Amino acid sequence: MARARVEQQPATTGTMLVVLVGLGVAFLLFMAFLNVVKTGNLLNESNLLYAALIFYAGAGALYLGFGVTGTESYVRFASLATWAGLLANTGAVAHRWYEAGHPPFASIYEMLLSFVWTLAVLTLIAEKKFGVKVIGTVTMPVAIVGVVLMQLLRTDVHPLVPALQSTWLHVHVTLAMLAYAACALSFALAMMFLIQDKMRTETFLAATSAFGVATYAGILTRFEKWGGLSVAAWNPEQKSEVFLAKGVRLFVVIPDLGFLMMMVLAAVAAPLVLYLVSRWKQDESLINTANRVVFVSILLQVLALVFFLLRARDGSYGSLDAEGLFPTSLAASPFILSGLVGGIFVSLLYLLLLWRREDLERMLPSTDDLDRITYKTIAIAFPLLTLMIAAGAYWANRTWGSYWSWDPKETWAAITWLVYAGYLHMRITRGWRGRRAAYFAILGFAVVMFTFFGVTYLLNGMHAYA
Repeated sequence: MARARVEQQPATTGTMLVVLVGLGVAFLLFMAFLNVVKTGNLLNESNLLYAALIFYAGAGALYLGFGVTGTESYVRFASLATWAGLLANTGAVAHRWYEAGHPPFASIYEMLLSFVWTLAVLTLIAEKKFGVKVIGTVTMPVAIVGVVLMQLLRTDVHPLVPALQSTWLHVHVTLAMLAYAACALSFALAMMFLIQDKMRTETFLAATSAFGVATYAGILTRFEKWGGLSVAAWNPEQKSEVFLAKGVRLFVVIPDLGFLMMMVLAAVAAPLVLYLVSRWKQDESLINTANRVVFVSILLQVLALVFFLLRARDGSYGSLDAEGLFPTSLAASPFILSGLVGGIFVSLLYLLLLWRREDLERMLPSTDDLDRITYKTIAIAFPLLTLMIAAGAYWANRTWGSYWSWDPKETWAAITWLVYAGYLHMRITRGWRGRRAAYFAILGFAVVMFTFFGVTYLLNGMHAYA
């Protein structure tokens, strides 16, 4: 009888989480239905994206549950939730295509829409074809952040500028989104390889802390004197940022928020400092202290997120560049919000690794399989990147009269190509396998993310609309 009870426990636990996630998804969908039933416009783009967000979040919770417990039923239902999210995502893509009269590739919002769709497809392929069942613990949070970000970006359909009125737009951006999604998948596979390859958990601790430092250091580039944080002003009537002049945004200062972000930066940096000191002094006890600090950093990150939501949402603040009070909105600072959410996700994934490392290792494919799948994924991404750059160069020559003009987006696309070319070169000619190859894949995805997002908002150029 005791044995029977032990054997039944996982099934009961598995059923409980599936039921809870199912009820949560059903409740959120029902509440959304009540909100839109008055309008009679149920299947619009916004509602479809909201449904995709709910299903992706449910899938992420179930993938995470599988990573913690190893219960097989979680993966089956997570796959179903991912398929449901993909269906809603497909509906949003189709709706956008129909409304705009062209494929959804003309703005950062539309490219994110296509990117998330492709990432969900590749997640299901990696899970079914290659047996990497925990891949969704990494890819679904990325999809969730992508959909949340889309809720804040401008979604209005506007006529294409002359430079975008070309069939080559569809070719160029289709190749880019396929390549970037494949790069995201290779990143997730490389991270799992490092887990399976017995990389020390404290090394992941240092990497997690370094990611948090980079995130909050980027946010604090907006730090103003007296502890404020500057964010872009927002015009609620036009649903766009406020500009002082062409290409010059008007920034307002939210008081005291900069000090809070500095406090969080110190908290997320502390584990990295403790790790470095422990390596220097050969004192392993400091790692235990660093792991405790991670809990504190997560609490402070959540606090920073809450305060940012409260202060930046529909507030009015003064500016250092103009007289009076100017409104702001979360839509004016989508990448600050995504950075805050991303930092919390990464920290939680580290806790999963810290608590359940042995279970994760048992559920992952072998290191050889993960290394091979990562290579295959990059072997698909690299030709797509090559064709993307070639198509872009041909399109640029037809539009601007030059194949290459060293625009920031072009330059960073070339850097991305060189990183993945380096990966393939070292693997084929030097036989690089294992950790060195995994590091290359991780570096490549970091460059991809900067090319996709960072260049668009930090470096002015001819690709400003992209």
